[in-house]
Amino acid sequence: MAGAIDLSALKQPASAGGAGAAGPPGGVEVTEANLEAEVLVRSTQVPVVVLLWSPRSDASVQLGEVLGSLAAADGGKWAFATVNVDTTPRVAQMFGVQAIPTVIAVGAGQPLSSFQGMQPPEQLRGWIDSLLKATAGKLSGPGEDSEQEVDPELAQARAHLEAGDFDAALKAYQAILNARPNDAEAKGAVRQIAFLQRATAHRPDAIAAADAAPDDIEAAFAAADVEILQQNIAAAFDRLIGLFKRTKDDDRTRVRTRLIELFDLFDPADPEVIAGRRKLANALY
Repeated sequence: MAGAIDLSALKQPASAGGAGAAGPPGGVEVTEANLEAEVLVRSTQVPVVVLLWSPRSDASVQLGEVLGSLAAADGGKWAFATVNVDTTPRVAQMFGVQAIPTVIAVGAGQPLSSFQGMQPPEQLRGWIDSLLKATAGKLSGPGEDSEQEVDPELAQARAHLEAGDFDAALKAYQAILNARPNDAEAKGAVRQIAFLQRATAHRPDAIAAADAAPDDIEAAFAAADVEILQQNIAAAFDRLIGLFKRTKDDDRTRVRTRLIELFDLFDPADPEVIAGRRKLANALY
C-alpha cells in the first residue's frame, strides 16, 4: 500500500558494517517473488518466524543472530525468514511494519503473534516454545517426502505466485478449491491473494476519506482494508461494527458479510477476532 508506512521515518543507529552489512544468518531472505512460497505456503507446514530488519539497526542484526541460532537448534520445527525493509519495502508494507526490528509469527497463512524490539535470548526461547505449542497438531509438518509427491496443480499455482501473476494464481488456487473444498493451502491462498489485490489497490488517503464520510459504505470498506494492512486490526473491526449499527436491511447485510470476511483472514483464536465477533454479536441485538 503506497504511503501506508513511511519507512524513512524509522530512525535507527547505523550498524558498524553500514548499509552494506550482511543480513542476519540462518534465515531465508524474503522477496516479493518468494513471499508466497517461503512464508504463506511454508507456514501451512511449520510456523514461520519473520524478522523485519535493517542493516542500519544493530538491534536488528543481533536479534537475527539469536533467532537464527534458535532455528538451527530446533532442527526444522519452525522456519526463520527475514525481510530487509531497505531493499524490499513493499514486502515490509504488506506486513504493516512500523518499527524495526519487528518479528511476526505466521501459521497456516495467518499472523499468530508479533513483537517489536530486541528481546533477551531466554525470552525468545520461551516465545518460540509457546508458538510451537500453540500450533502443535494444526499444521502438516515438515514432511520429508513431500517433495516426492508434489501436486502439479498446486505447483502451477505456486509458480504463478512466484512470477508475481496474482490473477493467474488466484484462478489456479480457486480451481483447486472447487475440486477440493478442504485444501488448506488453497483456502488460505485464495483469501490472502484476494484481500491483498483489493487492499493494495485502495487510494493512499482511504482512511481520511472514510473519516470524512462515516456513512459511506464503500469508503468504510476501503479504510478497513488499509487498517488491516497497517496492522490496526481492532480499528478496522470497530469501524465496520460502528457502520453495521447505523445501517439497515441490505446495507446492514453487506457490512456484516465484509466483517466476517475480514475475521476469516485471521486465526479464530486471535484475541482481536474474538473481541470483534463479540462486538458484532452484541450489535445484532
